[in-house]
Amino acid sequence: MHIELVTIVVDDYDRAIGFFTDVLGFDLVEDSPARTDDGRPKRWVVVRPPGGGTGILLARADGPRQAAAVGGQVAGRVGFFLRVADFDAEHARLTAAGVEFVAAPRTEPYGRVAVFLDVAGNRWDLLGPA
Repeated sequence: MHIELVTIVVDDYDRAIGFFTDVLGFDLVEDSPARTDDGRPKRWVVVRPPGGGTGILLARADGPRQAAAVGGQVAGRVGFFLRVADFDAEHARLTAAGVEFVAAPRTEPYGRVAVFLDVAGNRWDLLGPA
C-alpha cells in the first residue's frame, strides 16, 4: 500500500505546472482532459519529483469554497515536505529562481530545513541532511 497522489488546489493549471516543473524540477506525469462531476471540462494534471513515488494532483479551484482554499489547504502550517540530497545547492537554486522562503535555513535534529511557499501560497519544508 502507498499514497498515490495528494491534491494541491491551484488557481491556474499552467502557472502551477510551470512552478512545479520549471522551478522545482518535478516531472509532468499527466495532463489530460477530464470532466467535473456535472460534465464541465477540466484537466487531470499530475506532477511528481524525479524518481519520487507519490504524485501531486494539481486541481484548479472550482467555485468559491475551493478558491478560498488556494494557499491555505493546511491552515497556514507546513503541509508538504521536499527532501533533497544537497540542501545548500537546492536552497541557492530555488532562491535564484525566485522561490519565496519565509524562514531562514536552520539545523534541526532531523536535518537542515527552510520554509518556502509554492505557487499557490502553501508552505513547504525544504529538507536536507544535517
